[in-house]
Amino acid sequence: MPNEESSHRQLLEFLVAAGVETPLDEHPVDRFALSVPPPGKVEAPPPVPEKQAAPRVAGGAPAPLAPDAAIMEARRLAASAPDLETLRALLDAFEGCALKSTASRLVFADGAPGAPVMIVGEAPGRDEDEIGRPFVGRAGQLLDKMLNAIGLNRENVYVANTVPWRPPGNRTPTPQEIAICLPFITRQIELSAPKILVTMGAPATQTLLGQKEGILRLRGRWFEYGLKGGTIPALATLHPAYLLRQPSQKALAWRDLRALRAKLAHLA
Repeated sequence: MPNEESSHRQLLEFLVAAGVETPLDEHPVDRFALSVPPPGKVEAPPPVPEKQAAPRVAGGAPAPLAPDAAIMEARRLAASAPDLETLRALLDAFEGCALKSTASRLVFADGAPGAPVMIVGEAPGRDEDEIGRPFVGRAGQLLDKMLNAIGLNRENVYVANTVPWRPPGNRTPTPQEIAICLPFITRQIELSAPKILVTMGAPATQTLLGQKEGILRLRGRWFEYGLKGGTIPALATLHPAYLLRQPSQKALAWRDLRALRAKLAHLA
């Protein structure tokens, strides 16, 4: 019948347009029953995939470690360093901190290792990132003037930062970045073994001295910093970069410098 044939043709055209290309049998087939193995036959378990290698990023470099793993690796590496030269090499090869990928180079330290005074700041800025030494920009020039005012210079102090890579845009390092880098700066202080530790700015003071107050409340105060075999006095003071923004606070920094000079004279 023409009408029935036309209806079948239209249905067929609809099914083809809908993507149905495989015809079925005239009678229904239970596909689920066919998938059940016959009695007595046990299917083999799927093969266990081989252990995959650690994921890698573009260029073949290992993917960054998870934060907890990075902290554990930093502790292991830092503890294994017998001297500052080895510590620097281990830190330069460390891949656990994402700041390394955005910085130009490692900024490890400047001055005299083993000097009686060790100064620790926050993180490198643009000038430090370009040159590879801490406190070399405008803040570093002010620091040199501050040290000269009490008879010190880069030949009798040792200078470093809590974080050795420049954060993008000179932003403040995150707590996670500081935690990852903390084992290295802690070991750096241990190996340098200063008589006095000076922390400049809130991040360095809060991290190394375990404080939570702001730097204006902490500055000028003496703390005890634990080293193997005992403690050393630690002085919190203002960062030179802050003094450049707030010149009126230089009088407070001068008080701290005089306190540092008096403590050095007492320990001599």
